Amino acid sequence: MSLNSGQHRIYVKKDKVQLNGMVLSENGSQLCLSWLWSAFSDMQDQLQSVLNAAARLVFSARRSERITPLLRELHWLRVPERVTFRLCVLAYRCLHGTAPTYLAGGLLRTSDVDTRRRLRSADTAMLVVPSTRRSTLGDRAFPVASARAWNSLPSSVRNAPSLTMFRRELKTVHFRSS
Repeated sequence: MSLNSGQHRIYVKKDKVQLNGMVLSENGSQLCLSWLWSAFSDMQDQLQSVLNAAARLVFSARRSERITPLLRELHWLRVPERVTFRLCVLAYRCLHGTAPTYLAGGLLRTSDVDTRRRLRSADTAMLVVPSTRRSTLGDRAFPVASARAWNSLPSSVRNAPSLTMFRRELKTVHFRSS
């Protein structure tokens, strides 16, 4: 693969570009996830265009070519699904004691609340969504955003026995929905 940089031509191996693109997309998507949960669509559009450009770079594809098959071949999620994925993984880690305590303290299972123990939802591994006063700031808070993302998952994914299985099933759910 060759990249034109002004008057200089740079030759790069395809696997190196793919690896660097994955690192860029993973590290870039982990920044401010709960804020991105309800971020403006133009911010998500800008991030999506960066991921699309990285996918086109990996495959040497033209801008006019469809991006969805390229993203699927790379096993990359779109930005909204990627944000939801990372929030759900953090929620899983919080519920299983492998996340930092400052994150885990904000999440509550419905079975842990005295007034909800007798409800059917107490048996479904659902999380309590804290009420917020402002939809602009309160809905972006980690406990609110992660609880909403967690509760939207199928029960088969929420009840995964390990983090590896959870990530695999969650990514499958997101690929099927996109």
